Amino acid sequence: MTENAEEPWPSEINLKENGRLFRIRFENGDEYNLSAEYLRVMSPSAELQGHRASERKTLGGKRHCWITAITPVGTYAVRLTFDDGHATGIYTWRYLHELGSRHADKWAVYEAELAAKGLTRDKPGEA
Repeated sequence: MTENAEEPWPSEINLKENGRLFRIRFENGDEYNLSAEYLRVMSPSAELQGHRASERKTLGGKRHCWITAITPVGTYAVRLTFDDGHATGIYTWRYLHELGSRHADKWAVYEAELAAKGLTRDKPGEA
């Protein structure tokens, strides 16, 4: 159990569908099935997020990506490795919970960014 009872704490993590789906269950009962595509385009890495909001990149062409490895980072996070070699994002339990609980909103913003930048989920590119 975490020291702060309000911090989300995972009770189960696994990959499904040959790495295309990341399943996480939290001790509070929340459970999320997050696509590899969603996790890749929402990577918390500086490479994608930049160091300020104006530097954030939008990735296209990740519809068919998959997760090749999950590596623990201390007791607070995991590093996900994707089939395109990306492995610099550290996904904290809090961030994974946020990605799950706010999926619809975050996905809508992502799709709007793709459209605004002339990118698609199928054609590789970034802007």
